[in-house]
Amino acid sequence: MGLWEINTDTLAGSRFVVSPLTETVAALQSLERGQAQHPGERAWLDTHLPAYRARRAADPVAALLVPVALCGSWNADFITPTPTGEDTPSFEEELAPVRATSPERARADLMVSLGGRPLPALLDRDDLAGRAADVLHWVWHRTVLPDWPRRRRIMEADVVARTGQLSRDGWAAALSGLRPGMRWLGGSRLRINAHDYPPKRLSGARLLLVPVTQKAGWVSWADDALRYAIVYPCSGTLADADRVRVPDALGRLLGPARAAVLVLLAQPKSTTQLVALTGQGLGSVGRHLKVLLDSGLVDRRRAGRSVLYFRTDAGDVLVDAGREGCGDGGPAARAGRA
Repeated sequence: MGLWEINTDTLAGSRFVVSPLTETVAALQSLERGQAQHPGERAWLDTHLPAYRARRAADPVAALLVPVALCGSWNADFITPTPTGEDTPSFEEELAPVRATSPERARADLMVSLGGRPLPALLDRDDLAGRAADVLHWVWHRTVLPDWPRRRRIMEADVVARTGQLSRDGWAAALSGLRPGMRWLGGSRLRINAHDYPPKRLSGARLLLVPVTQKAGWVSWADDALRYAIVYPCSGTLADADRVRVPDALGRLLGPARAAVLVLLAQPKSTTQLVALTGQGLGSVGRHLKVLLDSGLVDRRRAGRSVLYFRTDAGDVLVDAGREGCGDGGPAARAGRA
């Protein structure tokens, strides 16, 4: 199995980072796959898949390059570079190393993706890195950038939640299940996947944890072995839908925006997560939380440096009554207000 042995200093120095290029690679994989894995992705694909397929049909080289590079058992390293760990990298800064990849390196990485098989004749050329960069540039500007503020809020919310989990439960809980097949085995050992790869020892390196909003994930490391990255999908409730479904009766009682906040608090969430999930501003979410706190419908607790809000028993009763009322203000809805 793929095994990383991570010493204490590397764990202590690890950090979560948001990467525009990594999010774009994950989006490209989704476009190439063409099948939605959650409701929010369905709407996004409906919008962008026709244009992507038209671009693909007009560029036979890229049409073959992308599935070879990203849809095999191993991603081509040059197209999935390990993030630098900087706080605010631009997409163009991250894309530059992809475009600068030498022809020899690009072909070699693609052969690894093919399991050592020779490249198809159409890919035996010197402009592969440029072609890959052009596709990523198109995906970023056409499909990711218009939605980047919302995507970034979702990823930052996920980071807040996982940082809180780390402070409460430690590395075993934070890393186990971060992506399919990953599990902390104890004794500094992390199983990254079920593949039969030689173990790697991470000592004196930086470990970067990189969320994406698509259902995607992979691992990578820099050529100097001083940076390793684990790319993982954001937790389900953050990535699965753009907006929460609010029962009609509850929306009429509290107002749709405040009701949306209450519905989302079945599990503890920070204000950052609530902003990402509702699309409301930070000030609006804060005002709703104050009203809900004062009315006893939610409570809060501190988790590390974050404050998490959650529904009380009274809040649960109110939300359940709203759902049972089926939006018609019937007896079940009235019972919840008694």
